[in-house]
Amino acid sequence: MITPHNGAPRMGIDRRRVLRGALLTGAAAAAAIALPATTHATPAPRRSPGRTAERNVAIFGGGMSGLSAAHELIERGYAVTVYEPAYLGGKARSLGVAGTGTGGRRDLPGEHGFRFFPGCYQHVPDTMSRIPFPGNGNGVEDNLVEVESAILGLRDQPPVFAPIGLRGLTQLTPELLQAAIISSFGLIPQLPPLELAFFAKQMTMWFTSCTERRFGQFEYLSWENMLQANGKSPAYREYLVSALTRITVAAKPHLASARTIGTIGEGLVLAGTGLFPAYRGGTDRILNGPTNDVWIDPWVSYLRSRGVEFVMGARASRLGLRDGRIENVTVTDANGASSTVAADWYVCAMPVDKAVPLLSNDILDADPHLAGMRELVMDWMVGIQFFLKRSTDIPEGHIAAMGSPWAITALRQAPMWTGDFASRYGDGTVRECLSVDISDWDSPGLLFGKPAKQCTKDEVMQECWAQLKRWLNTSTNWLRDEDIHSWHLDPGVTWSDGTTHNETPLLVNTIGSYDNRPTAHSAIPNLFFGGDHVRNNIDLATMEGANESGRSVANAILDAAGDSAPRAAIFPMVAPAEFEPFKRIDSDRYRAGLPHVLDI
Repeated sequence: MITPHNGAPRMGIDRRRVLRGALLTGAAAAAAIALPATTHATPAPRRSPGRTAERNVAIFGGGMSGLSAAHELIERGYAVTVYEPAYLGGKARSLGVAGTGTGGRRDLPGEHGFRFFPGCYQHVPDTMSRIPFPGNGNGVEDNLVEVESAILGLRDQPPVFAPIGLRGLTQLTPELLQAAIISSFGLIPQLPPLELAFFAKQMTMWFTSCTERRFGQFEYLSWENMLQANGKSPAYREYLVSALTRITVAAKPHLASARTIGTIGEGLVLAGTGLFPAYRGGTDRILNGPTNDVWIDPWVSYLRSRGVEFVMGARASRLGLRDGRIENVTVTDANGASSTVAADWYVCAMPVDKAVPLLSNDILDADPHLAGMRELVMDWMVGIQFFLKRSTDIPEGHIAAMGSPWAITALRQAPMWTGDFASRYGDGTVRECLSVDISDWDSPGLLFGKPAKQCTKDEVMQECWAQLKRWLNTSTNWLRDEDIHSWHLDPGVTWSDGTTHNETPLLVNTIGSYDNRPTAHSAIPNLFFGGDHVRNNIDLATMEGANESGRSVANAILDAAGDSAPRAAIFPMVAPAEFEPFKRIDSDRYRAGLPHVLDI
């Protein structure tokens, strides 16, 4: 029998993971998934009965997980205070570019990076549907707009336009799945057919692997090794192995867990069929306006109306442990002044790099498993917006510069936002907002031969623009230098004394990192953890994972309080029934110490 390394989970943990877009653009491929399991409706929140003591919750961090926990708890009658050092919404927030709005127009909209909501997101849309928004029957969820196409930029090749998804499919078998993947990626030039078939076979192996193998084998194998990149063609290594990984989750294929990356294609295929009610809204959606306007601000207003208190400029700096419980938490303001917060329940809902400094020796003595958080790896995925004086001719949809040194993806935001962009934002001459994500800050660029972390702010802009043109302007004139009005780089990136610092890195799932991830409820009875680094179904650094963790925090508090209120809905991942027989066979093989039948 194969024994998982480091006590990896096996039976009983159902982790059919999914997420963020690998842009499985499909021609009419012959693959579809069966109709799914039942959907799980969110129970109508109600005030908790009976218990009146021990109902005060202090949440440290006002990002996605903190706001989600506050949402679930306030609707169940708890008194909730959120302490946030900087911005509500965290990495999901948007911010205006100060001083750019004239003539009654608003400032140009800047963001950490463009937001997108793959169809396999379930928790975030559910929360959105419960946030009132004027004129919307389904609340903020109605501000999501479906994205139906993608533009694949290829080095020195004409860009490829293709629809997203696998619509029109009605049945799935391992053979049909391989055919679908081959059809979807067959548009990539210079990719040897035999290597594309091998890639499709390896992905089919993932789809038909049992849970035990996913956690016991693939969690401890890199994506690069699972795809057996060594010895393959440059196109195979650059596009299928590297580009899909770096673009989607800012991960490096030689470091990323094959289990984590393998879930990306699975989720997109399932969402792209349109057959699963749990994965509604198509393969992908984006917001129809700046994130704060159409999501975060209405959310905060709703929470305030229900009684949530927000204390801004306050960062948790020490967890006070006494007699095995948290007695208080020290918070520090922007001026360095400290005070203490006392509550019945305490939630660390901050990014892992901000939570780790709170793990003092006495905290780790009380819960040794939390020490694993120190081993989790952060990386950079940062956004830049180019404001253009002319609308580009790029087709609407996501843009992926496949194989670009900095793993660049982009989105034309103005065409998919409500209202006329020029009349609403800036000085009236800006007609386009091209929002770009830079996912690789460690590889040399084209212009300066330096990684982004070694570039100046202006060099980052110039290099990013040069890569976009190199990958998109072959046979087109979509991007012109003279059209640039201005640009805006995420202010979380700063330069000082020759060093580049990023205040908002994100978690990347490295080989075996699941072992180091905490659960929502720690071994300290009144201490809880939220964030995308907490174990969750999605298992990627995403808004969806953070939202799920906030719900798990709320449920853990209800459990600890002995509260009978309805639990916050935790939605399982879709698992097509057609693949279950193959997974059962693989489970038998795994327990017998045998490889997957396709792993030969």
